[in-house]
Order: sequence, then structure tokens, then C-alpha cells
Amino acid sequence: MKLLLLGDIVGRKTVEHLHKTLWALRREHKIDMVIANGENASDIMGLSAEDAQTLLDGGVDVLTGGNHTFHNRSLYPMLDDSPHVLRPLNVPAAAPGSGETVFEAGGYRVLVLNLFGMFGMDYSGNPFESADRALKRNEGRYDLAVVDIHAEATAEKQALGYYLDGRVAAVFGTHTHVQTADECILPRGTAYITDLGMCGPEGGILGTDHEVILRRMTTGLPQKFTVANGDIRLRGAIVETDNGRAVKINRFVL
Repeated sequence: MKLLLLGDIVGRKTVEHLHKTLWALRREHKIDMVIANGENASDIMGLSAEDAQTLLDGGVDVLTGGNHTFHNRSLYPMLDDSPHVLRPLNVPAAAPGSGETVFEAGGYRVLVLNLFGMFGMDYSGNPFESADRALKRNEGRYDLAVVDIHAEATAEKQALGYYLDGRVAAVFGTHTHVQTADECILPRGTAYITDLGMCGPEGGILGTDHEVILRRMTTGLPQKFTVANGDIRLRGAIVETDNGRAVKINRFVL
């Protein structure tokens, strides 16, 4: 099967762009399933229920989250009720939602895990232990598994890739908004990339108006973040699998 993995979606303009174009992209590239990180979709801080539904209607099958997932409280009921919207698995149990789901696509049952890194993230447990427990808990319920590791530290993402090599079809990083050039198939058949990059406007800093970031960094004063106004670019990766293992990974830029 063929999966399209999309990096952090930034801003409502990008949500609307994906809603208009994603189904056509799926047909063009013969995509069976789309997984996208949506934690910045509602104008940088969080994901609203309305924007989540727009993305799902537009062709995203599973939305993953990160450190901004809980900023928009309108999403909380959806996190509890929808198998298509995830938050990181290794957060306190009191948080709404789930960090895992099984989605049927292309004749396969795909287990999607959403994990937090330990470094620079609030309230996150050990992602290695959380992944082990989730894979054990879902034994017999899936044909292949994919993992979004939402993390700051490159080394932690790479370590998780090697840790899960041969046990999952793909490990992909999100959070930094900058696409890395290290896509590969690890020795035991797991597709890996440190960061998918960003789906959002060009001309800013991580999707934010660069003037806002410059004022914050040069003055040290709080600023209201606003989304950059450039053209929308989509970044991610396309992974092809066979019998639960990856056979190809290519960076995706459009």
C-alpha cells in the first residue's frame, strides 16, 4: 500500500488549501491513506474541531497531534469520540483522547501511534515504553504500524526509529517544521525520516510571520503570533509498503 505522510499543518489557509486539493493529489499519486499532523492547523496554536473536520472531509484519514493539541478546547469531545483524531499517547491519562487508532485502508489494517519526545516537551512519558505497550496491546488487530514521533531532539527520533525497526512500517518525525533529507529504509525494513517538514505558507519562520519572530527574539517581549502570508507549500513523505514492511520512501514537496 501507499501512504502519504504530511508534516505539521500551519494555519487555516493551509487547511482550506488541503480541503480543495488533497483528493486530487491522492488520485494522482495513487495514495491509499493520508496521515497528517494537525496540531498547528488553527492559526498556529492548536486544532479546532471545525478545522479537524474540514481536513478529514478533505482527504486526511488520521490527524496526529503534539504539544499544541490541547490549546483549543473545542477539539476535546472529538479527541474522545473520533478514531481519526489523535493526541500523543504518552501524556497523562487524564488528558482527553487516545494516542492510537487502527484504520482500514487499501485492504490493510494500519495501526497509527502518536508519540511525544521526552526532551523539551511538557508532561511526556517514555515513548519507547509507550510504543512497546501499544504494539503489545494491539497484537492481532493490525497488519502494519506507523509512528509519528513529535519531538525536538533529532537523536531521540533516530533512536526510536532504530528501536522500532522491523516492528513497524514507518517512523516519521514532526514538530520542527523543517524537512530533513535523511529519508531511508532502516536495516530491518522500517521507513524513517527525522522530520516531514511543514505544510504551510512560505516566507515566514516555521509558518509564522517573520517580523513577529524577529520582534520577539530581538526584544525578548511577548508577541501575538500570526501566520505568514506566502504561497502554500506541502511537505511530507510517501511510503510504500509490502507485507507490513516498507519498500520505498520518498520526500514529498509540492
